[in-house]
Amino acid sequence: MRLGGRGLLAAVLVCQSAWAAHPWTLGNMPSYYQGHYGTRHTIGIFYDPTYLQYRTPGLRVKLTVPYISVANLPVGAKLTNATLAARTQSGRTTSASGLGDIWLATHVTVLPERGLRPAVVPYLKIKFGTASVRKGLGTGRNDYELGVGLDTTIGTNVFPFAHIGYRFVGSPPGQGLRNIATYDAGVSIDTTARNVVTAMYAGAQSEQAGYAGPSDAILAWNYDVTAAGSGVQVYLDKGLSHGSAGLGGGVGGQIVF
Repeated sequence: MRLGGRGLLAAVLVCQSAWAAHPWTLGNMPSYYQGHYGTRHTIGIFYDPTYLQYRTPGLRVKLTVPYISVANLPVGAKLTNATLAARTQSGRTTSASGLGDIWLATHVTVLPERGLRPAVVPYLKIKFGTASVRKGLGTGRNDYELGVGLDTTIGTNVFPFAHIGYRFVGSPPGQGLRNIATYDAGVSIDTTARNVVTAMYAGAQSEQAGYAGPSDAILAWNYDVTAAGSGVQVYLDKGLSHGSAGLGGGVGGQIVF
């Protein structure tokens, strides 16, 4: 799950009146993933995104700045967020850490939810190639993703959602990376006034031909310490394909103001 590009939707499930009074969110979600990612090595990735978000009932803008550390990365492989964009079958490995790729995302509600019609929310995401190519922490190229989200409400406490997008992938010389489709779907449930549980599936095509794309099942829990939405988040991520980590998870928090 590329948390730095998407984030957990449960972390932003705040009522519209709270958005008007408290439109800003500052959060951090340290995460760790381990798996083969389609290589013959067991790779460990520590991904620590810090994000600032501005939200109104019809607009959400989010800037994510991550720190990333990787162990046992095959020489010549390249990361993108907490997964691999380009793989090699090199027998040699390396470890590295530093600034990851910075993300800027904008979501605009063009049709609000009404009756059986879900809210329609187009989005634009930009990945700036700020991670070190030399260290293998990134591709050094920008990516651009266009997509649309559908969000609705069942009763007063069940919130199904789905997103589909298309990412224009910047490819460094000699890598031959491909543009990809991205997709996710899930549901968040307010189990109490302060507890939110989210179950979702997230996947994407592989940027590199001949390899499986990431495919993940995620279970998350949010606890709101304040009525505005400040609180803590915990999640577990189970990879479902050879393009994902075998297992991952994270614990973080956010302040809404």
